[in-house]
Amino acid sequence: MSLISNLKPTIIIVPGSFALPEFYKEVVDGVVANGLEIRTLHLPSSGTASNQGREGDWLPTVYDDAAFIADEVTRLADSSKDVVLVTHSYGGVPGTQSMKGLAKTAREAEGKPGGVVKLAYLTSVVPRVGETTTDVLGTVTKEQQSEILVDEKGWLYHANYTTSAKLTFSDLPLEVGEAWVAQFTRQSSTSFTTPLTYAGYCDVPVSYLISENDLVIPKWLQEAEIAMIEEASGNKVHVSSIKSGHVPVLSMPQAVVDWITQTAEMA
Repeated sequence: MSLISNLKPTIIIVPGSFALPEFYKEVVDGVVANGLEIRTLHLPSSGTASNQGREGDWLPTVYDDAAFIADEVTRLADSSKDVVLVTHSYGGVPGTQSMKGLAKTAREAEGKPGGVVKLAYLTSVVPRVGETTTDVLGTVTKEQQSEILVDEKGWLYHANYTTSAKLTFSDLPLEVGEAWVAQFTRQSSTSFTTPLTYAGYCDVPVSYLISENDLVIPKWLQEAEIAMIEEASGNKVHVSSIKSGHVPVLSMPQAVVDWITQTAEMA
């Protein structure tokens, strides 16, 4: 690993849907061992038994998640921290949405310290403005989609652990994948149907780690997202690639640690 400058950015991981911060622990520990500050958020849209439906009827949207991310970034930036925002899967949508006014260049123009210096997409959902997660993933064939149902309060859940494990954790042993599916939270259904309204990928340099064997967001779709980002922003995306499934933080954690570390070095 090459040396990192004294001005080390702080990394925030924006997790995928249904996922708790614990899913990213091995990667977080590895990045910390490389001398970087990092934390994983627990998005409002990823419910638990204690927070599903605040007051019984609250279904968080992408905008609630984005506001949550923005609050954390602002807190760090106000402490003169530069931030690298790393998103995974669904996290690409609220991560992108959260960027308004948070880029370091935008904050500097207002006389404020710190800010986001890079967006780093880890096999993420990255819509065009006006598109939703459902719009993006609707291009994937039915055979590649998991059995996700919605409960009476509007929370999504995985109905078949085996089917979900074969799709989401395709490069892990089946029984290991099923155990991870069993740890999924429920996910607010509105989070998948809220359109992106802000193209945050136009505000800062972008990196993308392609998971070549991903069955949830296939390689061709990841490449289409990269082309869209380059067209919208007018800037090249720094692209890396690994031969992993949809959740490389579990199947190839060291590769993800190396990518995050290298991305922070370039920020």
